[in-house]
Amino acid sequence: MSRALPVLSLLMTALLALPLPARACDIALVLAMDVSGSVDAYEFGLQTRGVAQALRDPDVSDALVRGRVALAVVQWSGAMEQTVAVPWTRIAEPAQVARLAGRIAGLPRAHAGGNTAVGDAIDLAAGLFDQVRDCAHWVIDVSGDGDENEGFRVGRARRAAWERGITINGLAIEGAATGQSITNFYRRHVVTPGGFVVTAQQHSDFARAMRDKLLRELIPPLARAPGGAPVHRIGFLHPRMR
Repeated sequence: MSRALPVLSLLMTALLALPLPARACDIALVLAMDVSGSVDAYEFGLQTRGVAQALRDPDVSDALVRGRVALAVVQWSGAMEQTVAVPWTRIAEPAQVARLAGRIAGLPRAHAGGNTAVGDAIDLAAGLFDQVRDCAHWVIDVSGDGDENEGFRVGRARRAAWERGITINGLAIEGAATGQSITNFYRRHVVTPGGFVVTAQQHSDFARAMRDKLLRELIPPLARAPGGAPVHRIGFLHPRMR
């Protein structure tokens, strides 16, 4: 028995020294930003800086790292006017979040003066997930300040995305004295079953809305401890069949 103990101790030490297998990401997230003609240069800056500010939030940053999130950014406008502004970026440490936030804050505008083709934006974003098949959940965040006035593919695009196992959430940017018209459009026509919409009261409220949306996606209510303290775990949305 006395000779077995040192052997067991050596075995345990060897096992602990083995490198842990790399963990695939929990969620792949596309931020699809509206840069159509209804968004002026100042409002475009509020959007890019708002995303950066939300990513730098300590709770958001921590959730991104813990979830090994893969994030991409798309700028979209009218039909045939969609650009991948930031390709998939894997996040494994806080420094990567900081670099990504800085990059997004300084993004040049890809399109200006175009119409609003929400369905085309969803189609482009959905195609990106072929590059991140190891991620457990696929999510598209569509943000915008108008309903669809070109392409008219949003219903078909939403259905096709859902059938692939992609969840679509929305960030609706309301204008002055418009009530909840954009929010209602997103709820009825853009988000998938189980998805949700966060409303920004004008572009100046974009950073707050983006932070709230990211926290809701990355730290869902069922993963919160009593009293509302977040338990950093990602697990929700569409159970993909692939």
